[in-house]
Amino acid sequence: MSAVLVDRMQFAFTVMFHYLFPIATMGLAPFVAWYTYKAAGGRDEEAQRAARFWMKIFAINFAAGVVTGIPMEFQFGTNWAAFAARTGAVVGQPLALEGVYAFFLESVFLGVLFYGRRFVGARLHALSAVLVCLGAWLSGYFIVCTDAWMQHPVGYTIVPDGRIGLTNLGAVLLSRFALWQVAHVLTGALISGGFIVAGVGAYYLLAHRNEALGRRFVRDGTIVGLLFSLIAIFPTGDGNGADVTRWQPAKLAAMEGLFTSQAGAPLAIIGMPDVKQQRLVDPIYVPRLLSYLAYGNWKANVRGIDAYPSALRPPIELTYYAYHIMVGLGTIFVAVCALGGVLLVSGKLYGARPVLWALMLLMPFPYIANEAGWIVTEVGRQPWIVYGVMRTSAAASATVPAGEALFTLLGFAGMYFVLGVLVLHLMLREIGKGPVSAP
Repeated sequence: MSAVLVDRMQFAFTVMFHYLFPIATMGLAPFVAWYTYKAAGGRDEEAQRAARFWMKIFAINFAAGVVTGIPMEFQFGTNWAAFAARTGAVVGQPLALEGVYAFFLESVFLGVLFYGRRFVGARLHALSAVLVCLGAWLSGYFIVCTDAWMQHPVGYTIVPDGRIGLTNLGAVLLSRFALWQVAHVLTGALISGGFIVAGVGAYYLLAHRNEALGRRFVRDGTIVGLLFSLIAIFPTGDGNGADVTRWQPAKLAAMEGLFTSQAGAPLAIIGMPDVKQQRLVDPIYVPRLLSYLAYGNWKANVRGIDAYPSALRPPIELTYYAYHIMVGLGTIFVAVCALGGVLLVSGKLYGARPVLWALMLLMPFPYIANEAGWIVTEVGRQPWIVYGVMRTSAAASATVPAGEALFTLLGFAGMYFVLGVLVLHLMLREIGKGPVSAP
């Protein structure tokens, strides 16, 4: 096993575990802000209980996100020193902005939100919840901008010694690729937040506990889940897909399992990619739909895997399956939330036990969809770490052997298993206690 492969496995494991917590904080922060705002008037006791309850869930995820995010910063210097040395002038800027502004904003006002109610007025307390939400979203924005630059590098120049210099920070932070990617990531987090809130509310209704707040959580979570499941398809998914079509066509071919370039390309609903035979096994196609979705033309030519040299092809199976898992789960989210919306309007949602069970059991699946989307983004970019500029094989540290990287990977796995159990225990304990009144 090569050192580069182990380095990639280690970073993939740590970032995928870490990503679970920003998904939750970015998705739950608006609910915390909304319930805190509703509670600011002092007349909505339910909102006060809801705000305190979701603050605790948010804080657990925030703390876990901080703890799991720190090792990744060090990995740039240990396992990916060549990448850091060559691209540090660019990727260091948005990462520094994230630390100085977003993390600072989120951390300071989270303290006010938790411990400041006795010392500040209700309006400033509600404002602190809004600023915590803004900090969480800004943090995601700067991180995703860094990744988006690696997907579609802009605002840079190659200096004589081979390093990459920054020429336009605005281009990095405001590129079309970055804005659509940020929008799609944020949409995925809000779907997760909606399903968490609706799922917890469904649990209370099924268990006949905290039923008034349970109905409120189911209503709010279902509305948010439906709205952002639709937005994930259009415009954010559509915009993100258009950028992939334009700037990363090899990734598009892998996502769709399109082995052969063709005009009027069909869209594969299901099928199993057989890389050796260069075909999809047992596919179900919608004729010409891929051409239309990619180029707005039913007869447009779409480049397949065969258009690229083997050395420039991304891993096809992993990219294809991750993409179809994300899309398949997104379709289920729309269907369940749409059914929930119809029942909500007709006044039958809170007694529809099959739908409540579905909302409760679906809570983990937005996490899976978000992780699958991340796999599509990162694996589909290979063999590039900076698309078209720097290969992943040239980015790893030359002085870290595979054995040492594997040893630390096993260490991370053990430590994160313990941390995961602790976080799950704390969250289940708070959900079990339920929203309580102020002492």
